[in-house]
Amino acid sequence: MKPYLTLEWNDTKTEAKGWLCIHNLVKGAAGGGIRMHPTVTRQEVERLALGMAYKYKAIESETTGGCKGGIVYDSHMPDAYDVLKRYITAMRPYVDLGLGIGSDLGTSYDDVLNIFAELGMGYPQTLSQAAMPEFRKGQQAVLDFQNQRIDGFLVNDVVTGYGVAFAADEAWAFINDTSARKGSVIIQGFGCVGASCAAKMDDMGYRVVGIADAKQFVYRKDGLDVKKLISSKDKYGVMDLDRIEHQYEVMDNSKWLEYPCDILIPAALEDVINETTGHRVKAGLVVEGANIPTNAAGDKILIEKKVDVVPDFIANMGAIRFFDQVGFSLIDFTTDAVIGDIDRIARKNVRMIFAENRRTGEYQRDIAKRLFAPTVQDEPDFDGKYR
Repeated sequence: MKPYLTLEWNDTKTEAKGWLCIHNLVKGAAGGGIRMHPTVTRQEVERLALGMAYKYKAIESETTGGCKGGIVYDSHMPDAYDVLKRYITAMRPYVDLGLGIGSDLGTSYDDVLNIFAELGMGYPQTLSQAAMPEFRKGQQAVLDFQNQRIDGFLVNDVVTGYGVAFAADEAWAFINDTSARKGSVIIQGFGCVGASCAAKMDDMGYRVVGIADAKQFVYRKDGLDVKKLISSKDKYGVMDLDRIEHQYEVMDNSKWLEYPCDILIPAALEDVINETTGHRVKAGLVVEGANIPTNAAGDKILIEKKVDVVPDFIANMGAIRFFDQVGFSLIDFTTDAVIGDIDRIARKNVRMIFAENRRTGEYQRDIAKRLFAPTVQDEPDFDGKYR
């Protein structure tokens, strides 16, 4: 299935440019976040949109296809918010048709919602969705959840990271005897996903021995004090080690592949496991917290090394499962229900692809793509009137 639509945008006030890719529409709707990073490319945005299409199929959604936005710009720049606002302004006709765009690497959902409000835009919804009382009720619940916390994290910040942790735990239990010790973990990326994943892995008894952020790699063989490191990080996910007492090894952030561990969790950038780095993977299990962290050449190496993999659209589906289930009023509006639902679907899908892998020997990513390939390509839900 080819992408339904790819649009290019060029900013009028900076050198920023970007794309919006709608891979497929289901009942006129598609969902996905906006990524902002200097390395974003059109090909990357299209790959991410395809990943979202797989992800919506994997979470058992019957209402939404996959899309993605990407902006070539440094999200740390002081005018990044204004750049994001101009991008959303350009893409507004598609959002007004019901395209559910949110946040991804380098953007925040609060900023997206604020821009919607500043532009006088309603919450993205198709005509059919607008006529559904359960959808209106669910969307209000999604907004109400934005200020609620779980274990000290905002709900919107934790749903993906906890899902990654649940997927990792299920894969570890499948590979090992359930009574075996919990393994050691290295996490690359310490933003919302990486930090909440680290906290949940720590809570479940795993030994988090290494964490890499945008500045440094912190390592301790006997395990890190995850909660202390979380307390030290800034809004960009960078740890300030001067704020805490520690006896950790601290080195360049490129060293995260140099140290052995049982479970490796890339939770930041795309294509970090590739033709150059793949041979350096020392873990027996890779759980992809980031979107598309492994390219095709990296996959070949992982297959050769017989590394087990939980693919990104299986591991990091927590946020869209949250928006799908709460947004359509399919579960109770409680934090326990939200986390319990993500736990269940993450474990179900991991068991499915790992059981199939043990039966056939097929690579886990190939199994997941076969089982969750998007098959629906609907038309926009449009009444012929431009607003």
